[in-house]
Amino acid sequence: MPKVNPRSRDAARCPRGVADGWEDGGSLDPGPQKDTFNMSFEELLELQSQVGNKMYKHLVAGNSTRKQGSKPPVQNACVADKHRPLEMSAKVRVPYLRQVVPISKKVARDPRFDDLSGEYNPEVFDKTYQFLNDIRAKEKEIVKKQLKKHQSGEEHEKLQQLLQRMEQQEMAQQERKQQQELCLALKQKRRAQAQQGHRPYFLKKSEQRQLALAEKFKELKRSKKLESFLSQKRRRNASKDRRHLPLGKE
Repeated sequence: MPKVNPRSRDAARCPRGVADGWEDGGSLDPGPQKDTFNMSFEELLELQSQVGNKMYKHLVAGNSTRKQGSKPPVQNACVADKHRPLEMSAKVRVPYLRQVVPISKKVARDPRFDDLSGEYNPEVFDKTYQFLNDIRAKEKEIVKKQLKKHQSGEEHEKLQQLLQRMEQQEMAQQERKQQQELCLALKQKRRAQAQQGHRPYFLKKSEQRQLALAEKFKELKRSKKLESFLSQKRRRNASKDRRHLPLGKE
C-alpha cells in the first residue's frame, strides 16, 4: 500500500491558493485566488481549523492590506487658488465658527512717517533739494509777468493768490533757516564751553522761542517792516480780546 504524504493530505483539504503557496517552498502568501472578505462566517471557521491560527491570521491580514490598497486615494482638501472659497460637502454640517479665507489688505505707506525712509535731518534735506529754490524763483517771476498782463478779472485774482502763497512759503522757509542757524550757533557755543572745561547749559524751549523772536524783531527792524508787523499783531490781539468781552444788553 503506497504511503500518503501528510503534507499532500493537508494540501488537498486546504484552499487552492494556500496549497500552491506551500508547494512553492512554504511561502505564506495566500495568492490572489482567495478573498476572505467574500467568505461566510462558517467558511472562515472551517478555514481556521484547517490551516491553523497562524496561517489564518496571515490570510486575513494579507487580504485586508490588499483591500485597503485597492481603495482610491482621498483627494486633498486644499484648493488650487488660495483666494477661491473652499468646496465643502452638503452632507457635512457647517460649523458655527467658519474658516474664512483671509483677504490681503493693502496698507498705504506714508514716506514722511515711515522708518524705512530714515531720520529727517533738515540740514541734509536743504542741501539735497537746494535746486528747488531756483525753480521756485523762476516760477515766481513767471507769475509776476502774468499778473502784469491780467490787470483785472478772475485770472488776476488767481494769480494774486498764487503769488501771495509763494511769498508766504518763502517767508516760512527763511524763518526755518534762521532757526536752524540759531540752533547751530548754540551747539557751537556749548562745544566751546565743554572744551574750556565748563559745564554746558542747555536752553529750555521757552528760552529758545524768546531768542528766535528777538532775531525776528532784529530782521524786521533791518528790513523796515517792524511797524507793519506790530500793527497786524495789535489788530490780531484786539480781535482775540473782543471774543472774551461780554455781549451788550439788547
